[in-house]
Amino acid sequence: MSQVIRGVIAAITTPFLETGEPDLPRLLARAARLLDGGCDGLNLLGTTGEATSLSVAQRIAVMEAVGASGLPLGRVMVGTGAAAVQDAARLTRKAAEIGFSAALLLPPFYYKPVSDAGMLRFVEAVAEATAAAPIPLYLYNFPALSGVAYTPQLVALLIDRLGARIAGLKDSSGDVGYAREVAAISPSLAVYPSNEATLLLARSGGPFAGCISATANLNAPDCALAYHRGDEGALERAIRLRAIFDGLPLVPGVKAVIAHLENDSGHARTLPPLAPLDPTQLETLLSRHAALEGRAAAVS
Repeated sequence: MSQVIRGVIAAITTPFLETGEPDLPRLLARAARLLDGGCDGLNLLGTTGEATSLSVAQRIAVMEAVGASGLPLGRVMVGTGAAAVQDAARLTRKAAEIGFSAALLLPPFYYKPVSDAGMLRFVEAVAEATAAAPIPLYLYNFPALSGVAYTPQLVALLIDRLGARIAGLKDSSGDVGYAREVAAISPSLAVYPSNEATLLLARSGGPFAGCISATANLNAPDCALAYHRGDEGALERAIRLRAIFDGLPLVPGVKAVIAHLENDSGHARTLPPLAPLDPTQLETLLSRHAALEGRAAAVS
């Protein structure tokens, strides 16, 4: 089994060409900058990476490019969830073949309601498909988008049936109580809330292994100071940065700020159904960011 990534994990954005194909050179360059700039790890092809808007072939192309890049794959987990079990199994096999640290499984998200028995069938099929190369499976709980929750009862059932193959869980529900309850199921389960505010809990030997965050694309240095040094001021700055996206579409917003900071409009492209920020949204976001930068400069 791979080593658990602990600390600050950025849910990295996927840049796109005007054709809608993944822009692999931009992606690899950003991945290297994030790993050099405070991130302990990366979550490739997650929600922030617009994975569910990509075809299986495109997702494999992204994985293969990262695998061949020389980036430290032990610091990269990859999203392999899909609505179709064969697609999820194929992507997870590819993740194992390339050598990523873990596969992050969004639940099948179309049919509802889905019973625990149905979810068990799905995850067991993915686990069986990768039994020869047993990459750790991380469950991805994001019921606001998927409409299907990995309840604590379901997580316990999956661990009972699949043992150490269920190695972790990313929680994007925003419910810290839920994340604590899941973490208590097994001491070997690595649980990652999606909010930087939990980093001090993770640092103090609490229930979490770190956080997996979209905004770590932008605030990784402060997140790293918070997690590795217990810097409460840095954590406050990281939380303030996250707040500038309140009321705005998160993924297009993060991509817009990346494009602004890197003076490269190519980073702002999104795939349907996501749309770039409209002019009013963009002005609001960049004004908030400028004000935040001003406060940070005044404090320093």
